[in-house]
Amino acid sequence: MKTQLLSLITLSFLFISCQGQSSKSVQTIDVKLFAEKLKSTENPQLVDVRTPEEYSTEHIGNAANVNWNGSDFVTKVTTYDKSKAIFVYCKVGGRSGQAAAKLAELGFKEVYNLEGGIMKWNASGNTKPSGKIIGICDQEYNELINSNNKVMINFNAKWCAPCQKMKPYILKLQSEMADKIKIVPLDADENKTIVDFLKLDGLPIIIVYENGKEVWRNVGYISEEELRKHL
Repeated sequence: MKTQLLSLITLSFLFISCQGQSSKSVQTIDVKLFAEKLKSTENPQLVDVRTPEEYSTEHIGNAANVNWNGSDFVTKVTTYDKSKAIFVYCKVGGRSGQAAAKLAELGFKEVYNLEGGIMKWNASGNTKPSGKIIGICDQEYNELINSNNKVMINFNAKWCAPCQKMKPYILKLQSEMADKIKIVPLDADENKTIVDFLKLDGLPIIIVYENGKEVWRNVGYISEEELRKHL
């Protein structure tokens, strides 16, 4: 009995110890510090963990693409040097947070995760404008928000879990409240130009306009009941 108890305590200690080491090796840091560390690191290991489609649209500097949701993620990241710092990011920070934890589990000693992802990076002015218009531009957006007395813009994305959770009731409200407010869903990836112009740094985002002026904004998930209060 004593032997079993001792074994259980030892296993518990080892588990807690391993968990502590993993958490210590991962640091989720803001854009400014992330940029500084990248700049001060010689030949940094920078990994974009989004899909190849997202990566091809835009990415940070010389980042390599290793899709977190790909079946070969572990195989690909194990080719990196575990003794050196590795930097990871995604769109808003969710996938890269999971990837960072996995890297620590695999034995990487120094993992930096970009808080807020590439949306925060872009909103902070770290990306030079490409000049290429993707989706609606600011002029078209202004026409859109002035097209009705009251307009609600819902910025979302296909990969964004909270966005997809909200989608059914937003579509319902779009039909149900058509006589009171114009509800317009906009895919952030397909309308990158206006997302960058407005310096949006998270998803989902809902912005309500009255006579062309912003009167309310919500970043992140919101329930149908709570949203109705603002419409």
